[in-house]
Amino acid sequence: MKDLIIIGAGPIGLACGIEAKKNNLDYIIIDKGMLVNSIYNYPINTTFFSTSDKLEIGDIPFISHNVKPTRTEALEYYRRVCDSWSLNLDLYNEVLDIKNKTSNFELNTQNGIIKSKRIIICTGFYDIPYLLNIPGEELSKVLHYYNESHPYYKMNIAIVGAGNSAVDVALDTYRKGANSVTMIIREKKIGENIKYWVRPDIVNRIESGEIKAHYESEIKEIKEKSIIIKSPKGITEIDNDFVLAMTGYQPNYEILQKLGVNINVDEFKTPEYNEDTMETNVNGVYLAGVICGGLKTNKWFIENSRDHSEKIISDIIKN
Repeated sequence: MKDLIIIGAGPIGLACGIEAKKNNLDYIIIDKGMLVNSIYNYPINTTFFSTSDKLEIGDIPFISHNVKPTRTEALEYYRRVCDSWSLNLDLYNEVLDIKNKTSNFELNTQNGIIKSKRIIICTGFYDIPYLLNIPGEELSKVLHYYNESHPYYKMNIAIVGAGNSAVDVALDTYRKGANSVTMIIREKKIGENIKYWVRPDIVNRIESGEIKAHYESEIKEIKEKSIIIKSPKGITEIDNDFVLAMTGYQPNYEILQKLGVNINVDEFKTPEYNEDTMETNVNGVYLAGVICGGLKTNKWFIENSRDHSEKIISDIIKN
């Protein structure tokens, strides 16, 4: 019987593990994927918005070659954190089911049953993309994650969405030699929330025709070599080799529902928790990191949720 199971081996999950170890709790950090799986899935050339000191955990200095660290530096840093603290990790072990027993929690995982007195859920939001739910979405040419531009050289690319990720992908594939880049956008224009130094670039590329944009539009069907678009101009079929659906991601509500965590009936479907202790309405179940914001995934980041671990462990050792 563990004192604590931490679900999610991202930076905040690691921070929780460090606090647990500091307080001599018998804990384990479990994840269905690799260490800091979400960061690994960022585009290869990603640079963080935060400076390296804002990403530090466990009193381990994060030294970067630049003012703001890269994805590669972050992966190396969090590996070093795990080694320095000898954290107890159980990676590539998905939680298949979870039950709230009378005196403990029982997790049915790929590697067997694990029991614990308490649980911290810090699964982030990057693992579950919003689907298009249209015919052809199951084709291998449809991707919800973007890694790098090289595979799309001389290809006809369609990008779904108009957020920062979609704009970054459009500009990157355009500049790295895609044959054509077409954006499929539900809104009437590129949003004002686009990074201020990027917005003029994408607007100019669209206005010049270098990047095509279909506003107030959606894809109705994806075929092997084309896509069918519905726009104010009617139904159009265009040549296509890859669809990059940059439609955003959502938290793992299934695991919260299985545990009986209350979800507020608001536009962001925010989970219910005590801001002082991070404990949910279910005794012994805590939340940490991005998942606390529900669908408002831009509320919590590494830098402003690192203290969640201290709040949680402090509450646990008091009880």
